[in-house]
Amino acid sequence: MNYDIAAPEPAGMVASLSSFGYSLPAAIADLVDNSISAKASSVDVEFTWAGRDSWVAVVDDGEGMTADELVTAMTVAARGPATPRTATDLGRFGVGLKSASFSQARQLTVATSASGVWHVRTWDLDVVEKSGQWRLLHDSDEATTNLLDRIRGTADRGTIVLWRRLNGYHVDCVTEDDEATQKQFYAEATRVESHLGMIFARFLTGSRRRTIRVSGSPVDPWDPFLAGHPSVQPLPVERFPLGAGSVRVEAFVLPSAQRLTQAEYEKAGGPRGWLDQQGFYVYRRDRLILAGDWLGQRGLRREEKYNLARIAVDIPAETDVEWSVDVRKSSVVPPVGLRPHLRRIALQARRRAADVLRYRGQVAARTHGDPLLYAWNVRRTNDQVTCRINRSHPLVKAALRPGGADPDDMRALIRLLEETVPVTALRVMHETDTSDDPEPFGGPGPADAGATEVAQCIYKALVSEGRSPAAARERLRTMPPFNQMQGFWSG
Repeated sequence: MNYDIAAPEPAGMVASLSSFGYSLPAAIADLVDNSISAKASSVDVEFTWAGRDSWVAVVDDGEGMTADELVTAMTVAARGPATPRTATDLGRFGVGLKSASFSQARQLTVATSASGVWHVRTWDLDVVEKSGQWRLLHDSDEATTNLLDRIRGTADRGTIVLWRRLNGYHVDCVTEDDEATQKQFYAEATRVESHLGMIFARFLTGSRRRTIRVSGSPVDPWDPFLAGHPSVQPLPVERFPLGAGSVRVEAFVLPSAQRLTQAEYEKAGGPRGWLDQQGFYVYRRDRLILAGDWLGQRGLRREEKYNLARIAVDIPAETDVEWSVDVRKSSVVPPVGLRPHLRRIALQARRRAADVLRYRGQVAARTHGDPLLYAWNVRRTNDQVTCRINRSHPLVKAALRPGGADPDDMRALIRLLEETVPVTALRVMHETDTSDDPEPFGGPGPADAGATEVAQCIYKALVSEGRSPAAARERLRTMPPFNQMQGFWSG
């Protein structure tokens, strides 16, 4: 067999690795993947402004690496997708550290220790391009060494990934007193914090909890499904076999804005806002791969009426090929055999989400619309739901007119009230997590004037039917809601 060795030219390969389309938050997330794979319990992302010499570091207290393991980690694609990995390894292609770092900085330095001895290796892209060789430098320059010593402190184990000569900042026009650029630099840190809270939410809670900090601020987990909120509507969990494992799918319909506090509503919107957070959330080994997307399903577009529909999909890491997981771990394509099931679940969740908003719209119309439209008025005031017959309705006004109501009008009114009991409005407006059930006449205790008036009319009706006054009072005493109230019938 005749062949040529066509090794990639380093400068061209560096340019390719730098052009994978990483955002800064996604690049940082790739480094945090490595920290979690190394069983770190604490990960710190440091942003330090120093003008054109500003730097970013990801520091963990994980298992660290030996010198040989460090060289392997720094080698491009030294571990391909077919390489056996542990159950906690979030990697796939073996290029994440390099491609993520080269997309953001011209110098990548890694210091690591597994047993108290620190090893250092550096990729300097200027050196690679000028030499035309993959020269992985031992140690680092004096300025980088000083930074590493400062970051490491007294730690004897863990890993430090340091980015220097940051893209967009390491230019002559950026100075340390450039306030606008400094503000932009730290705004990026805020974006990173929100992104990590979304991507690693499952690692920030529960028994396997890790601590992740950005510039000293703990990252809060962001749960797209509002687990634990009593007004969330979960749909049944479904599992579908794939390879040696199975895909788990669970859809959720979130509460409408009226069922959330202002703070809850703003947080539930997520880093990208309500419209961009609807859809599927694909997890691989508890790491979020794709957040808020309809997975290219035909006809399923982002629309405001589906904002409350979110669907969790857990895929086995061993099915990366079937799902076409990309290098950045930020894009997937569902297997053909699963697409009809995902579409069915998505359509069901979208219908439910649209129903919640439609019912909410009906309640808004009932509350603020034409007073002649509804026989019942449902309101929420002072955290209390009330349900009243609409005295402005034509049939009700006819029943209350002086001289008595026409029997036909009364029968029509009774039938209308029976047929239009506001079940939907009460269900939507009712907060299941608060004690807001309607309380007749204001609840137990002494009867007010309104309750006494109604009780008096019932008492007279009972007497007119032939009961004695004592028997009529006794009947009233056991009749809701008067059995919970104090009045002439209980004396």
